[in-house]
Amino acid sequence: MTRIMVINPNTTEAMTEVIGRCAQAAVGAGTVVEAATPAMGPASIESHYDEALAVPGLLAEIARGEVEGAQGYVIACFGDPGLDAARELATGPVVGIAEAAMRTATYLGRGFSVVTTLGRTAGRARDLAEHYGVGRACLAVRACEIPVLELESPGATAAITEECRRAVVEDGADAVVLGCAGMAELCAKISAEIGVPVVDGVAAAARTVESLVALGLSTGSRGEFARPPAKPYTGLLSGFQIR
Repeated sequence: MTRIMVINPNTTEAMTEVIGRCAQAAVGAGTVVEAATPAMGPASIESHYDEALAVPGLLAEIARGEVEGAQGYVIACFGDPGLDAARELATGPVVGIAEAAMRTATYLGRGFSVVTTLGRTAGRARDLAEHYGVGRACLAVRACEIPVLELESPGATAAITEECRRAVVEDGADAVVLGCAGMAELCAKISAEIGVPVVDGVAAAARTVESLVALGLSTGSRGEFARPPAKPYTGLLSGFQIR
C-alpha cells in the first residue's frame, strides 16, 4: 500500500476536501491519499505575501508526514509554495501541481495556456513555466478574475470555461492547464465542452508522485537538497528548528 500526503497550503477545509477527492480518483487502488490542511496560514493564496506565510504551515505538515510514514507528497497550490524547502525535509518525492500540470501539458501538443484565478498571479505562473523549462510551450496565462474563495459561486464555472475556450480559439492552445487547485473538479466537464485536453495539476501531481514511489525514486540528497543544517530558530519559528 502506497501512502501519499496531498497538502492544501491554505486553511480552507472545503477546498482540501475537493483536492483530496480529485487526488484519490487519479491514483490506483493500492494508493491511499491523505488530504491535509495546515493548522496555520492564509485562507487562500493570491499574493506573494500569502504564499510566504503559507510555507510554515505546509512544512509542518511535511514534518508530520515524515513521522507518520508518508511516502510522497503533493503541494496543492498552483504557485508551488515551499517546494524546494519541502524537498529538503522529505525522504520521499515532493511534486507541486504547477510543475506537474505544465509538464503533463507538454506531452499533449505543441502549446498550452494556463487559466488561473486573478490576474495578479499570472506573473508567478509565467515565472514557473520558465523555471520548469516549459516557457516556450506556455502560450498564455489567462485570468478569469474570480477569487479563489469564490470558485464555487454562481457563474464561476461558466466564466472559467469561457476563458478556457478563448485559450483554444485565440491562443491556439492544444491543451489547457487549470491554474488553481480549487478548479480540480472542473477538469472533465470543461474538456468535454471545449474539445481539447484540460489538465488538473492535482491529479497530475498525485499520479506523478505515485509513479515515483513505485519506481523507488526520490529527490537527490546531495548539495542543495541535503537536509538543512541545524541551527537555532527563535520566536514563533522556534518549533521549526532542525535537530
